Amino acid sequence: MRIGVIVRGATLCLFLASPFLGRAQFQEPTKEELAMTSDPKAPGAAAVYLYREETADDALHYHSYYERIKVLTEKGKELATVHVPYEHGNFKVTDIKGRTIHADGTVIPLTAKPTDLVEVKTKGFQVNTMVFTLPNVEVGSILEYRLQLRYEDNWVSSPTWDVMQPYFVHKAHYFFNPSHSGYITNSRGQNLNRLMWALRAGKDDKVMENTRGQYVFDVTDVPPIPSEDWMPPLNSLNWKVKFYYTQYNSGADFWMNEGKHWLKEADEFAAPTNTLRQAAGQIVSAGDTDEQKAHKLYDAVMKLENTSFTRQKSGAEIKREKIKQVKDATAAWEQKRGSSDDLALLYVALARAAGLQAWPMAVVDRNRALFDPEYLDVGQLDDYIAIVKIGDKDVYLDPGEKMCPFGLLHWKHSYAGGLRGSAGGPGYGTTPPPTYTQSVMQRIGDLYVEPDGSVRGTVRYVLSGQEALHWRQLTLRNDEDEVKKQFDESLRESMPDGVQATFDHFLALDDYSSNLIAVVKINGSLATATGKRFFLPGLFFSSHAKHPFVEEKRTVPVDVKYARTEKDDVTYHLPEGYSVESGPQTASIPWPNHATLQIKAQPGSNSVEIARTLAYNFTVLDPKDYDSLHDFYQKVAAADQQQLVLTRTAVAKGN
Repeated sequence: MRIGVIVRGATLCLFLASPFLGRAQFQEPTKEELAMTSDPKAPGAAAVYLYREETADDALHYHSYYERIKVLTEKGKELATVHVPYEHGNFKVTDIKGRTIHADGTVIPLTAKPTDLVEVKTKGFQVNTMVFTLPNVEVGSILEYRLQLRYEDNWVSSPTWDVMQPYFVHKAHYFFNPSHSGYITNSRGQNLNRLMWALRAGKDDKVMENTRGQYVFDVTDVPPIPSEDWMPPLNSLNWKVKFYYTQYNSGADFWMNEGKHWLKEADEFAAPTNTLRQAAGQIVSAGDTDEQKAHKLYDAVMKLENTSFTRQKSGAEIKREKIKQVKDATAAWEQKRGSSDDLALLYVALARAAGLQAWPMAVVDRNRALFDPEYLDVGQLDDYIAIVKIGDKDVYLDPGEKMCPFGLLHWKHSYAGGLRGSAGGPGYGTTPPPTYTQSVMQRIGDLYVEPDGSVRGTVRYVLSGQEALHWRQLTLRNDEDEVKKQFDESLRESMPDGVQATFDHFLALDDYSSNLIAVVKINGSLATATGKRFFLPGLFFSSHAKHPFVEEKRTVPVDVKYARTEKDDVTYHLPEGYSVESGPQTASIPWPNHATLQIKAQPGSNSVEIARTLAYNFTVLDPKDYDSLHDFYQKVAAADQQQLVLTRTAVAKGN
């Protein structure tokens, strides 16, 4: 059962576009705008927005949008092509006007007709994109355009204003005239007689209401949408204003009542029927502990066909195989199949049928967004997980994620917010953050260095947690050649120059309760010769790696997705006649309560073993912690550049 089937009943209209484009009159450019070649408020920017205006009018049933953009570099010319997504049938794009103004004041009007492209089309639903390109754009041009998006008279479409844009915005004006008809209802027939809004912007920015019940938002000097590596989802960073028609008095009132509706629907789906009680009785034993019961039921659900990971069947196949729609947990069990959400709720139902305390939880996919309680829409929730009480502890499980071990959440569901059930009813919840011990990548290398400096050998990648889950799920959705290609690509950034790594095969691929082992063949040129010495990378996997967090400053949080551990244990077998002159120094580099690096070299008679462990136990860091993170990784990068030096052993001459 998809979450949207349960929770999106209160949505007013499926408005997929941020309401595009304008009613404002074109403005004459100033001399300063025409002459502009850079912008001190946006150093190095490819373009800047001189002005943006957006109007939403639910009394007249249109949204309009107007933009003036100054192109500063070749890359900025990309903004000349405008894409306007909209829901075909209920909305239509009209009144498109545009022009390009060159730096010398020459005006070239838009005369070409826009192109209307079909993006998504299903039974009863279609999304199109209207595309047009402003003419003769040069570096230094001003782009100017407007359009309207109209919708049916029996619809309302409260706006969402995306205040941040890809480039710096000098000034923007937003206006909303809501419907005052008093006859707005949602799909459940509830009268929506109030208006609320959520605001994320600068600390002094405010939405103002005038005496006619209309809303105005004016803003200046808006920074661009953040674009850095290792960022959390943009919905937690972008400035925006979102309006809601609602029957509720507050956000807390919304979540309390909509949470009750959500939990009622989820509990009805996950009802522990007699069929499920009989099934649970066959899976567990009377003498089992609660943990043993929970684990056995989890394994039973994991054996079922998860249709979120298999090829979608054709209508003919569904008819031939007599496959019915999964309407509840009992149907999922009887058909031995279901979607990820179906199977997560089936697990809740089986756990309850076995006498365990269990509840559903709906979370936001952290790869897409973060849960925002000010965003008053239960439809922001993406996926179901399960919570089972074992002893006095809530254990979070992910039975809808094929190949996910018992006790582990897929990282996109860890440290994720949403709604959860409990003995006291629905409420907010956040899943536990992952720990560094849950996801480990161990690389065990057995490498032979030849007298000519070449190397050959084998590396065994021993993967657990998220590392193993990624590759197991990838094999469910791709053929063997594609998996091999992607694994080989993942190896390249950790290989020294001149060395080739080739994936050979997996071990324990189908056993999600065991570590996944990947066998990799190594060959190539490794050592650099100087006189009687060979110089090799001391830390085989790290010497060529691209280290993160090299920038001096950062203004947005760091999100590494999940905590993890890297453990490397490489044995170099020395060529005959060589010994170790020097190698990596033993090191212990701590970042208290966050991360640590350990390095140790152990020479043998004809070999040297070098071990390296890097562990970090954080998921999201505040920008104020960035200096410490940067300093730690600078030390890691320096330690990883240490060399192993071999020297040719002197041969004693005879008498």
